[in-house]
Amino acid sequence: MSSKIYVGNLPYSVTDASLRSNFSEHGSVSSAKVMMDRDTGKSKGFGFVEMGSADEAQTAITALHGMSVDGRSIVVSLARPREASSGGGSYSADGYKGQRADVGYGNGGFGGGRY
Repeated sequence: MSSKIYVGNLPYSVTDASLRSNFSEHGSVSSAKVMMDRDTGKSKGFGFVEMGSADEAQTAITALHGMSVDGRSIVVSLARPREASSGGGSYSADGYKGQRADVGYGNGGFGGGRY
């Protein structure tokens, strides 16, 4: 079992330090990070906490899931592994490899798309 926790529906006032503080009551915290918008620098409303062990992570999840923080009921669960993005197509030595079979050169009219 993983010790990385997803924390969602966070108020925008929550910082890395306050997130670490809340979770440290339930075990040792290796890292705590609130995700920030790259353009605005404001919180995205979710973050990740890594606990010292899987047992500490489960204790924190049980204790904090559904807890009200500044009027918002937070979501606390095990973090899922990041999925690989599909990209949308790529160029290679063999030519363009699109994701849709109905779009591309020679597949239905001028420009290659459906009309």
